[in-house]
Amino acid sequence: MSGPIPERRAFDAIIIGAGQAGPSLAGRLTDAGWTVAVIERKDFGGTCVNTGCMPTKTLVASAYAAHLARRSAEYGVVLQGEVGVDMKRVHDRARTVTLNARGNLEKWLGGMKGCTVFRGHARFEGAETVRVGDDLLTAPKIFLNVGGRANAPDMPGLDQIRYLTNVGMMEVEALPRHLVIVGGSYIGLEFAQMYRRFGAKVTVVEMGPRLIGREDPEISDAVREILEAEGVNVRLNAECIAFAPCDEGVCVHVTCEDGAPQVTGSHLLLAIGRKPNTDDLGLDKAGIDLDKRGYVVVDDQLRTSHPGVWAMGDCNGKGAFTHTAYNDFEIIAANLLDNDPRKVSDRITCYGLFIDPPLGRVGMTEAEARATGRPLLVGKRPMTRVGRAVEKGETQGFMKVVVDAETKQILGAAILGLNGDEAIHGMIDIMYAKAPYTTIQRAVHIHPTVSELIPTMLGELKPLV
Repeated sequence: MSGPIPERRAFDAIIIGAGQAGPSLAGRLTDAGWTVAVIERKDFGGTCVNTGCMPTKTLVASAYAAHLARRSAEYGVVLQGEVGVDMKRVHDRARTVTLNARGNLEKWLGGMKGCTVFRGHARFEGAETVRVGDDLLTAPKIFLNVGGRANAPDMPGLDQIRYLTNVGMMEVEALPRHLVIVGGSYIGLEFAQMYRRFGAKVTVVEMGPRLIGREDPEISDAVREILEAEGVNVRLNAECIAFAPCDEGVCVHVTCEDGAPQVTGSHLLLAIGRKPNTDDLGLDKAGIDLDKRGYVVVDDQLRTSHPGVWAMGDCNGKGAFTHTAYNDFEIIAANLLDNDPRKVSDRITCYGLFIDPPLGRVGMTEAEARATGRPLLVGKRPMTRVGRAVEKGETQGFMKVVVDAETKQILGAAILGLNGDEAIHGMIDIMYAKAPYTTIQRAVHIHPTVSELIPTMLGELKPLV
């Protein structure tokens, strides 16, 4: 005997997922007088708040404190005894940051006038109908903010061993004896350096010929030098990675050109990409198309193949960052509420790698700029020639910029070094303004900072041959 037919609850908009973009959109829509349903199946705040940016950068800060304490004598500071790390307190601190952020977000949404929060897994039952448990919700406009998760591809032996992703790493309170990280890109490298600084032995296994393959080789090489100088072991060209259980934990077959053919670790972290959470939403019932990788297909204003549904954040394949997810919200809100036709294609790629020192990146790499066929100018300055870095005793890395020689517009820049993730924003802003690089040269910057040497670097541009 079937149960009672659930009553349909009508809203002006339904937002599926409470990550970076969803709650902010709920705030704008309810301020405009809309009634909004927000659906979240697990933790409010998405990846960034719960298993990504906030807890990991909190761990990075603890690792930096330990690293600086070990260097204290260089600064004339005397500490008695060896520097120890209490991993439980380290993780408690990260957990507190996450719980506070999550709690504040839940409180905000719960008290938002016009917003109703539903907990549970959402599935489409039609183009304008979504079921959450026993509730059946309808709205003419629906917004997906369902995020993504760590990718665990079918690799030989993976089903025979225990492994961690970025989510599981948040629960490891004891210091690993030897952490093996498969994947030499942004997530893997941040964990590699932080756990080495906590005191673990760390090996990074990368299939490619260099770390972070999307970067220019000189960036990849410099990052590798930074990590290896701290004792991180890097194994490149691992073309036939396979796993097997062993007494010590897990054996990783790496088949590299140099070094032992196998690495034995106590813990294994998979950091080899992410995939969207789109496989259990019933999107086919709403006529919403996915690409071959499972991302929601969207246009330049983030509309899906169904005219009443939009997709924001990691699930749309237009960016894998918290800041791009937030910008997705801004684009949708501008078009719906502000008569402002903003587009994804207006966005300039920018991101950071939050090792120490950090990498701030914007626009094209040198390789990408060369591929355009434009005449180019390039500037480069080592951090050893940046006064602020010398004063702080943190002179690793360099800054670099690539400029269109004819238009004088900055095409791309990278700052790998002290405060590089902050200093890069001056060049991001000038690129959005579509102003020539000479605008920065005419600005008076504060001394002593990292940013003050950017005009100096721009004054030393040379043709790129």
